[in-house]
Amino acid sequence: MLPYLHIGPLTLPTYGLLAATGLAVAYFVVRADLRRHAVSAEPEMIIGMAGIAGVIGAKLYHLLESPRTFFADPWPLLFSRTGLAWFGGLVAGFLALVLLARHYNMPVLQMFDLASPAAALGYGVGRLGCLTSGDGDYGIPTSLPWGMSFPNGIVPTTEHVHPTPIYEFLGSIVIFWILWKLGTPEERAPGAKGSQIAERPDGFVFAWYLILTGFGRFLVEFIRINPRVFFGLTNAQVMSLVCMIAGITLRFVLRHSAEEYG
Repeated sequence: MLPYLHIGPLTLPTYGLLAATGLAVAYFVVRADLRRHAVSAEPEMIIGMAGIAGVIGAKLYHLLESPRTFFADPWPLLFSRTGLAWFGGLVAGFLALVLLARHYNMPVLQMFDLASPAAALGYGVGRLGCLTSGDGDYGIPTSLPWGMSFPNGIVPTTEHVHPTPIYEFLGSIVIFWILWKLGTPEERAPGAKGSQIAERPDGFVFAWYLILTGFGRFLVEFIRINPRVFFGLTNAQVMSLVCMIAGITLRFVLRHSAEEYG
């Protein structure tokens, strides 16, 4: 693995480079989604604000998972190059999207829908940074032929372990594709007046984002090395269940509303 690139006097963390690549990928996805839905908004502002908020939220959530350790010596941990938690980034990123929706006078759920495919794919690309840096986000030992070791990683191991960042990257591609197809504007049925676009209810894509992303993270945690803290589940699995329940609840509410007012 290659945690750092050394270019002359510069030392660049590969995790940071791939996280930036993930944001760039998310930018192009958001831009394409805004165009196909004919929404007037700046994709660079959406990705910039949500990305920065996500990184800060991910860092703070990770630190507060072990408050005693953090408050004993906070500054080195606060400015370290490692330690980001997926759920903290998710919450902070979507809080930023709430503010952006207000800025653009857009329904919040519509903004969430537009950001969901980008969030899924950008997350997967960023996860590859965990692979190149060997930061401890790999899985348990395995004898499978694609098992990998990280002797030079930030958190080194000489054992062959599950390369869980690759699993999450591949899963994110599948989730992105599903969300992108779900968010495709549909032509009205034959016989409808004109060729207007029939949109699904706001929040439809976001609900599936919560369900699919939560389910994917819940599964991969079974072969991660994170500690079990609650009924044999990791913190990430508990938060994944919260995401899935929230997504299922939102789907129910949207379907109920469509039946009531449809």
